[in-house]
Amino acid sequence: MAKIDNFFKFMVDNECSDLHMNSGCIPMLRRHGDIVPMKFQTLTPDLNKSLLYEILKPEQVNQYESTGDLDFAYEVLGLARFRGNIFNQRLGISAVFRSIPSTVLTADQLNLPTGVRNFANLHKGLVLVTGPTGSGKSTTLAAIIDLVNDSRQAHILTVEDPIEFVHANKKSLISQREVHNHTQSFATALKASLREDPDVILVGEMRDLETIELAITAAETGHLVFGTLHTNSAPKTIDRIINVFPVNQQAQIRIMLSESLQGVVSQLLLKKIGGGRCAAQEIMICTTALSNMIRESKTYQLKSAMQTTKSLGNQTMEQALADLVLQKKITLEDALAHAEDTKFVQSYVQNKQGMGAMGGSH
Repeated sequence: MAKIDNFFKFMVDNECSDLHMNSGCIPMLRRHGDIVPMKFQTLTPDLNKSLLYEILKPEQVNQYESTGDLDFAYEVLGLARFRGNIFNQRLGISAVFRSIPSTVLTADQLNLPTGVRNFANLHKGLVLVTGPTGSGKSTTLAAIIDLVNDSRQAHILTVEDPIEFVHANKKSLISQREVHNHTQSFATALKASLREDPDVILVGEMRDLETIELAITAAETGHLVFGTLHTNSAPKTIDRIINVFPVNQQAQIRIMLSESLQGVVSQLLLKKIGGGRCAAQEIMICTTALSNMIRESKTYQLKSAMQTTKSLGNQTMEQALADLVLQKKITLEDALAHAEDTKFVQSYVQNKQGMGAMGGSH
């Protein structure tokens, strides 16, 4: 047992999502969204190095020492897996670890909306789950992959950096590949994937033009492709993908995207009233009308089209935030802090509360 395993056990026992090991500071934990100190001595560079190097393989030490950065996964058997990043900063070697549950959280446990669950029933096309780092994208995607695994006989291929959730074969056969360990890059793995007979491909991160282009091509050629991006709304996601390409390619990519994109889920993790955190999800399910807007360069119209098609499973981030306020899961202040259109959230909540009061007065 490595000495640092005690930190991980404390982290899991106290429902913390992240552990920060910064030289020149005591260890810090992220608990329910807040950074809190841990009772331990200040980490000197030498002490921190010895704690961190104990869990690294020689090739990982070489990579960190030659580049100043290392992404890796570490597992404490019977406890959890952890996604780690080791980096240099002003005061010396430092690291951040994110806790990944050892079992995949199901769609029911995450209370995923029907619109999100239905993406698992698709047989081709591109589905994107977006949001800032730490917003639960991997958790949502793992639950969708688990639904596919439960429901049909398919070959699911994942490309991740590093592998986070470990999936067992159920009805499906699952091959999980880790960038730098099993393949050179996302793009290299995607090129090879089309010769590996996949039905479903999960791309852990669509971070460059080549990866995005290959993912769209795979979706166009009859595969179901799931990917993630660091964008915070469906319209911004589409603009981000198109703007990655040179100007002379953008019209063609817009058409390809309008034909292959099946949906976008943009999510945020917010502090829950009473402790814990909950996800607010913007959901865009690509109807013919929405696909036409993408093709015709009218992404600015998507938000209003989503607001008026809630019956189809679409919802904007503002609607999601307002609903969480009405369900008393988050505070109005928190909702407004994360909304682009604060007036919409306020009027939506007031109208619904007013209707509730009227209903109670009869």
